[in-house]
Amino acid sequence: MNDMLIAIGEALIDFIPDKKGCEFDEVTAFSPKLGGAPANVCGAYARLGGRARLLTQLGDDPFGHKILKELSGYGIDTSCITLTAEANTALAFVSLGARGARTFSFYRKPSADMLYSPQNIKDDYFENVFALHFCSVSLGDFPMKQAHKAAIAAAREKGGLISFDPNLRFQLWDDREVLKNTVNEFIPLADILKVSDEELEFLTGEKDIEKALPKLFCGNVKLIIYTCGGKGAMAFTKNASSFRTARDVEVIDTTGAGDGFIGSFLWKLRDMGVTAAEKLTEKQLADCLDFSNEFCTLSVMRYGAIPSYPDMKEYLKKLK
Repeated sequence: MNDMLIAIGEALIDFIPDKKGCEFDEVTAFSPKLGGAPANVCGAYARLGGRARLLTQLGDDPFGHKILKELSGYGIDTSCITLTAEANTALAFVSLGARGARTFSFYRKPSADMLYSPQNIKDDYFENVFALHFCSVSLGDFPMKQAHKAAIAAAREKGGLISFDPNLRFQLWDDREVLKNTVNEFIPLADILKVSDEELEFLTGEKDIEKALPKLFCGNVKLIIYTCGGKGAMAFTKNASSFRTARDVEVIDTTGAGDGFIGSFLWKLRDMGVTAAEKLTEKQLADCLDFSNEFCTLSVMRYGAIPSYPDMKEYLKKLK
């Protein structure tokens, strides 16, 4: 039974500020929290009752051990994570604007995850894979980029869907054109592509999603998810589409919201037994969007990423 979500990429420590609506130099304290988009996506999937596994490398340091302990505590399979003494675990210091919008300062030159190589990828990691998910943070010119290509090939060989959320972090790239070219190199390798309204124009040159679709439906891409923050989200196959709004709530912290969206969306696809994304109907797309919109709504009303995600019992309780 192919039910395992596997994510590859960074797991790090997010240092969350003690107050929002201020600049970095006005923050007086930071709290260390588990972060990294691939880890968060696994967390959302696992919180809902799914089986999730993370492929990454951590520093053999206190932060790396903290991440391993917390991932395991959330029910995420850490058996394929390696530790190294060659580099430290990645850190990211976060500041929060008045509406919960984030800016980052990364400590990652290099970090342990960047040194994860194709030799770390084993075929048996992908037994029972439902989907492999990845982002762009770990696609720079270092060994982890090639590890992604090896993982994508292995997951596809085992019949898994490939999910890509560019999740752009401009601060990590010296050249924005290189970032754009790298993302566009990987888009055709994905079956499912998630893009936010803040990323669309940079990646496609188009401000309108309808005009951008022909550029995004390339290679293997069969499903495009377009998120618009608090306004809701849209989903497109070549034969069906849907737009669903999100509830208006007081936003406390958007950290991990996009990761929660795609993690819960992938869980919903698996729950519906979807194995061919191109065959999704308008009704199925709407159901997935409604599910993930509400999942994110509950998340942004609390601090942090995985700790803010509801489990299925809480989700259903809030829904009532």
